Amino acid sequence: MAPPLPELADTRNTFEDLSGINSSAYANPYDALIEACEGSPAQLQARYSTHRSTRNAQQKAKLLSPEFSGLIIDPILERLMDPSIEPGFKDFRHCLVFWARPPPHIRSLVNKIQQELLTLAPKLWLMPLPNLHLTTFEITHSLTQPEIAAIVSNLGKPTAETMTDYTYSHKARLIKPMISYDGAAFALSFVPAAGELLPPKGTSKVEERSQEDDNFTYHHLRRDLFNIASKTGVSVDSRYVVPSSHITVGRFLTQDDHDTPEKMVTWIKKIEELNAWLEEEYWPKEGGKTREDGQWIVGQERGLDFREGTLWYGGGNTLRIGKGF
Repeated sequence: MAPPLPELADTRNTFEDLSGINSSAYANPYDALIEACEGSPAQLQARYSTHRSTRNAQQKAKLLSPEFSGLIIDPILERLMDPSIEPGFKDFRHCLVFWARPPPHIRSLVNKIQQELLTLAPKLWLMPLPNLHLTTFEITHSLTQPEIAAIVSNLGKPTAETMTDYTYSHKARLIKPMISYDGAAFALSFVPAAGELLPPKGTSKVEERSQEDDNFTYHHLRRDLFNIASKTGVSVDSRYVVPSSHITVGRFLTQDDHDTPEKMVTWIKKIEELNAWLEEEYWPKEGGKTREDGQWIVGQERGLDFREGTLWYGGGNTLRIGKGF
């Protein structure tokens, strides 16, 4: 008999909304933040920023605390990477999601960050660049394959087409890349844009993006996908609906690179140095020029990737990819 699986990483690593919003009273949880911010892109950006900066501060305190007992090692990833732990083991958690795939310039930025962190912690597990994704909308997770197939059937092809192509006509812009981290993983996160370095509508070429185009934010995109899916009667069971837009960059597979307080201090210092570099090089600055490789308009290169299967680490199977621009 196979040994019992240790406690899953996600059960030890909670995702709470740190923006100050309670969405429990809303049928569509994304409406809560949009309503609280009166639909304002600037306010939505501020809430996303508050969430990620507060979470980083919380995690830093935990990781540097004298009570810190070790990193959260993912037992499933551990078994997949080292089959000798439990020969024949397969991930049993089938999921159903709509991913946004980062365009080449964002993949390149992630690669730079991965290589920098690898110099300090050579035993990290890094997300393969072709597997990088931003979970824009999760319908469900941790089910069996037949259960997922039934949901796909209930959602229907026309709805899947509408959802995967949605970013072709609804272009949400993400900016201000920053590394977010905790005791299990680290990610490159973004916040919704709010007109930064864009001209007002009618003052530039018709095809150019204007400040007003940022009124449709990434949070509006998530809200709309929830509404479209819900109209089919499909039950949405997302793991988290917190104000976050992040690409998982890597995870921890061992304590070795972080097994002393000194190593952890050095690790966090490295992340903070990289975040200072990201802010200096890639964030929009008043009076400056838009740096194209520091922003991401969701749907660039290809539309949303409707995906099912055991896709926790970037795997799974594509059911449909939407139109890109």
